[in-house]
Amino acid sequence: MEHKEYRIPFSGLKQGKHTFEFQIDNTFFESFEYKEFNAADVKVNVTMNKSSTMLELTFDAGGTVNVNCDLTSEPFDLPISATMDLVVKFGEEFNDDNEEILIIPHGEHQVNVAQYIYEMLVLAVPLKRVHPGVADGTLKSEALDTLNALRPAASKDDTVENDPRWDALKKLITDK
Repeated sequence: MEHKEYRIPFSGLKQGKHTFEFQIDNTFFESFEYKEFNAADVKVNVTMNKSSTMLELTFDAGGTVNVNCDLTSEPFDLPISATMDLVVKFGEEFNDDNEEILIIPHGEHQVNVAQYIYEMLVLAVPLKRVHPGVADGTLKSEALDTLNALRPAASKDDTVENDPRWDALKKLITDK
């Protein structure tokens, strides 16, 4: 998919700073065949500083993505934020080997930022996604109730009695 709505035309713009805003939802990620998010609501602001020889792009993103908890499989809204800088230079042919510098041919009049937005947002999500209710104990889910029911009960045999010989040795260490 070409993602035409994520093209930034720079040929008619004056030198200086220009701002572009993109609203990202789940259809954006589905177009990249990325199915880790249940839903997405992210706002991306791109500030472009145009000079005669290059373009400097600064991406700022903030919003939420709905993901499943890795522990309980409960869906929850995970807040994400990310920033990224990209320098666009002009050269003989297209080259995106460097992740911070994009080289586009001299005749181009626009740059497509969809791939950079996608990578920035996917990398902003932590590897381990844990529902905030798991950490503070407020989450009520069927999975947690089942785990708590299957937890082994503490028995009287689990108590450890101290050996008086070890106590005597420990006393020698502390008497120094």
